[in-house]
Amino acid sequence: MIRIDILSVVPELLDSPLNHSIIKRAKEGNLTEIFIHDIRDYGKGKYRQVDDYGFGGDAGMIMMIEPVYKIISKLKNEREYDEIIYMSPDGELLTQGIANRLSCLKNIIILCGHYKGIDHRIREHLITSEISIGNYVLSGGEIPAAVLVDSIVRLIPGALGDETSALSDSFQDEILAPPIYTRPAEFNGWKVPDVLLSGNPKLIKEWQEVQSFERTHKLRPDLLKEKDGKGNI
Repeated sequence: MIRIDILSVVPELLDSPLNHSIIKRAKEGNLTEIFIHDIRDYGKGKYRQVDDYGFGGDAGMIMMIEPVYKIISKLKNEREYDEIIYMSPDGELLTQGIANRLSCLKNIIILCGHYKGIDHRIREHLITSEISIGNYVLSGGEIPAAVLVDSIVRLIPGALGDETSALSDSFQDEILAPPIYTRPAEFNGWKVPDVLLSGNPKLIKEWQEVQSFERTHKLRPDLLKEKDGKGNI
């Protein structure tokens, strides 16, 4: 079982994405535990302050170090954590490989930034890795955190109805998945490729491999360049 603790100043943003579909099934099946912590519970004073103006005069509020330090220290006193992740637009771009690695861990903390960002000392002394879901800025780290959790949990054996389906996803072998079809075999004059109706596993597999390569070459040629750089083609 993997335990994921998510730290946020707006935890209600995570209610829906983490309580439906595959993630809900994984929690109900005791495959994962997900706990959402309100950083404001560790804030200062009557108003549970968690942000303040930054030194240097730049505009925007910054998440304070003390509340984040308190909650992370509390959790670390209760158990060991394999990773303490900060969702940041300047972090390492999330890939299937990263999701695969994280799905094998036992305990993870995910910190969601907000406002202009977090006191940099948190990143220097408390965070073990930083992850981005793209080269753009959002209002907070909650949506990226939900994306990361989904990418991890669906890989846990038993989370999906068909445990082998995750292995055939796009990016598992660093190229895109082939086209997929279902019934009816013909609709509005549009036909499913004959090879998929042939019942010949060898031909189907060969067709899928060719289609995967062609789709990757057309839609994501950068992936093929990365593979070529590793000597894998």
